[in-house]
Amino acid sequence: MDEYPFTKLVIERNLTREEFAILMERLEKLNEQYEAQKEEGLIHFSSLLIHFAGMLTEKLEPDSTINALQREGFYPSLMNEFIRIIKQNNKG
Repeated sequence: MDEYPFTKLVIERNLTREEFAILMERLEKLNEQYEAQKEEGLIHFSSLLIHFAGMLTEKLEPDSTINALQREGFYPSLMNEFIRIIKQNNKG
């Protein structure tokens, strides 16, 4: 299961199929927004991170979910951007 940290997280937190499907749909839309904003030349994506945190079910914690998604290879550009923002905010 170490190769699939996000899948492991979903199982451990007892997400229903519906919760999982909704999450993946929202992630897809969020990734599309990220790509569109990046194309428009935006360089600050904190609002997307805030949106991500707000869209999660109470069963998931933002930081661990982001890390699990990134390690499993879901939406790598978006997750790397979120990790960068979190690290930057933790320094300040």
